[in-house]
Amino acid sequence: MLHGRTDEIARIDTLLRQARAGRSGVLVLRGEAGIGKSALLDHAAHLAGDMRVLRTDGIESEAGFPYAGLHLLLGRETGRLDALPAPQARALRAALGQEAGGDDNRFLVGLAVLSLLAELAEERPLLCLVDDAHWLDRASAEALLFAVRRLDAEAIAVVVAARADEQSPFDPAGLPELPIGPLDEAAAAALVAQRPEPVPGYLRSDLLAEAQGNPLALLELPLDGEPRRVPSSRYQRLHQVFAERVRRLPEATRRLLGVAADASTADAAVVLPAAERLDCTRADLAPAEQAQLVRLAEGRLVFRHPLVRTAVRETAEAGTRTAAHEALAAVYAARGDTCSYAWHRSAMAVGPDEEAALALEAAARTGTPRVSAAASAMYERAAALTADRARRGQWLTTAAEAAADAGQLDRAAALADQAADYVADPVQLADIALVRATVLDSRDRPKEAHRLLSDAALAAASLDPRRAGHLLFRAGRAAAHADDLDALERTAARAEELGVPSAHLVTALSQVFAAQHALSDASVEPLRVLVGETTGCAQHLELLDIGWWHLMLADLDSAYDIAARLADTARQQGAAGLLASVLPLLARTQLMSGRHDDAEASATEGLRIAADTGQRRHAVYLDTVLAALAAMRADEQRCAELTAEPIARGVTPGNVHAAGALSLLDLGLGRYESAFARLSGVFAARHRGGAMASLPDLVEAAVRVDRPADALPAARRYAEWAAHVRQPWTRAVALRSEALLTGNADDRYAQAVALHRQGGPPFERARTELLHGEWLRRARRISEARIVLHSALEIFDRLEARPWSARARAELRAAGESVRAADTDAVRRRLTPQEHQVVQLAARGLSNREIGAQLFLSPRTVGYHLYKAYPKLGVGSRGELASLVADRPEHVSPVEA
Repeated sequence: MLHGRTDEIARIDTLLRQARAGRSGVLVLRGEAGIGKSALLDHAAHLAGDMRVLRTDGIESEAGFPYAGLHLLLGRETGRLDALPAPQARALRAALGQEAGGDDNRFLVGLAVLSLLAELAEERPLLCLVDDAHWLDRASAEALLFAVRRLDAEAIAVVVAARADEQSPFDPAGLPELPIGPLDEAAAAALVAQRPEPVPGYLRSDLLAEAQGNPLALLELPLDGEPRRVPSSRYQRLHQVFAERVRRLPEATRRLLGVAADASTADAAVVLPAAERLDCTRADLAPAEQAQLVRLAEGRLVFRHPLVRTAVRETAEAGTRTAAHEALAAVYAARGDTCSYAWHRSAMAVGPDEEAALALEAAARTGTPRVSAAASAMYERAAALTADRARRGQWLTTAAEAAADAGQLDRAAALADQAADYVADPVQLADIALVRATVLDSRDRPKEAHRLLSDAALAAASLDPRRAGHLLFRAGRAAAHADDLDALERTAARAEELGVPSAHLVTALSQVFAAQHALSDASVEPLRVLVGETTGCAQHLELLDIGWWHLMLADLDSAYDIAARLADTARQQGAAGLLASVLPLLARTQLMSGRHDDAEASATEGLRIAADTGQRRHAVYLDTVLAALAAMRADEQRCAELTAEPIARGVTPGNVHAAGALSLLDLGLGRYESAFARLSGVFAARHRGGAMASLPDLVEAAVRVDRPADALPAARRYAEWAAHVRQPWTRAVALRSEALLTGNADDRYAQAVALHRQGGPPFERARTELLHGEWLRRARRISEARIVLHSALEIFDRLEARPWSARARAELRAAGESVRAADTDAVRRRLTPQEHQVVQLAARGLSNREIGAQLFLSPRTVGYHLYKAYPKLGVGSRGELASLVADRPEHVSPVEA
């Protein structure tokens, strides 16, 4: 019976009832050691009844064993892995040491965990209990966090217990938390009454005062009449209590407990065979069970409290612990688990041990994917055990690279710093510089990344010119991210001076950004150089750059194709880090192509993944995509919220896109003075990369406030750029600006509309048609005006550009035609962004499992979103869904009128 925990039990009971009803939930219990968190987990397991219960514990001595916690949670459920999509199954098998290689990364493993838990919950509701989460190994913590943050409709309850004062990889930020405090006086007294021996009255008050409401202390502190009211003293005494109990056990029992304390799993199938190698038997466990220090439950050896495990380890002699690790290593070797063997073999080392180091290196190289947290940890431990400085430097460098690839930026930076102490070769130092620069750029510190890469390139140039060229190109990209054109120009000059093979590409990169900031058409030819010379050998991130360059050339189709292809690749591989970097490009191309629901879904998903991966720069850019959508919909508050950070950062193109969104909002609402003032400020600034798209808005705002002369330079620059990129839609927008500024408007508007019909952004076409209709109505060509105004209105309504639709209706009324207002609750706007994504994929014929793999959701959650979407769309089956979506083409048709 639990005393004084009525509220806590009620919260847990509610969580379990929701899970039984098909709604997932998470609860994190926070409190000091001994406060009763484990007891609450035990009570949750009791309340679970016929629910399936999985449990794992973080173990301090196993924090360095990658996926130890995950193995304890899921090790008995690996027979279900065949039900998972193949990449997920391979990743989880590799994480659990069942399969060498695989496509392991922390996000794919996390997705596999989510899928496996959902698979288990299909049979009956599932309860997952995680104790001492602050001691989970990093790989397990990240995989579990990834999974629990995506729980929705899987009938899964997760209860996590962690100390309030411990830092750990398990960061519960954003998850529901419940602080567990001390028991009140009445509950404490009731618990004391349960002690096996009676507590004399003259000691009771001292015990209550010393324990301070801590349940473990109330039950275990000795009654020696020497009260100690300092909390640290209380925990020290508890350590002593458990240590003394361990010392009183028979020697064989202590050896067996020592194996259990040092094992990377609680599985009795591993611990007991290892203990047999030390002349222990199952019968030797009985004294520890009788002393209530450990219990054997469902094939697992469970210590009563982490302090017991600590006491076992601290009271064991060094030789005994070495023998325990040796026995465990032998068991794992016999089972073919090279990773666990290597870890326990390394734990036997008391100093440099080349054999153990090489075992770890071999396991990292062949037993795990190189791009994984597990590989990184193994290389790091191998480096610590070798006396060879060259090997240590190389292994630390590899550990840093693997950590960076796995998204562990803090560890990557620390490992790179360590590696630099053992490396003197400039080429190897260049590898370290790349890791450091990746971390700095991801942390939004591109100026530091630029300096680091530039210095490394200079040092390596004479030894490896090709690598130096790559470093300088990366340095140029970092300078562009920092909006530092001077640094980018200096980098290009340095590449030319050094004569590296890719010097002309660095120069082209510099020319592109210089011309972009100058709003010059001079960016076009160097962009074509970059696209033409890098496409054939491009890797994922280089291909992403090419996608952005296509967008800068106004080639929406090519940019979209690259973004969509990369997004599909990232989803198939479970590469969430890559997906977070791709979704900004995909969302921007979808926005410009008029696929606003897709753009909103991509941007919303991207924000969530960017938060998981710590890629803040991508999140800021995605905010500007959503801000543009909010501007078109006249959602002033949301537009202001989404543009606040990009503008405050003051780095292009984010701040320019944010200013453009706010100006578009003003234009739509008829606040022309405000739009003109803001865009004039952007146009006058020194750094204005990304402003080309806003030049036509500046022209319209200037004409509306009767200052056409101020718009002439902007119109001229846009027209020159449009002529060079040779896209029909950009030429159409240029003609629209000319029509606003000149008297010969009819021909220009007519030409513009004809060019728009060849493809391009439908929003821009509708704006041209609206202006043309206004001009025709003023020229009293009413019937012609109605035709183009109706076309504009249809597009604005479809895009839900509400203020623009209102303007088109007003013009039609002025032309003598009554137009009924559109349904503001349009069918597709009833769907949430995630429902929209699920519907699109379901309409393509993908199963719930396939959709879940692509969207990092469980199949059951996919089904839940479809269940909510069907009535909103007025359909009852996937077949009807396919027909409905087929009526809404994904691409902009060249003949849309």
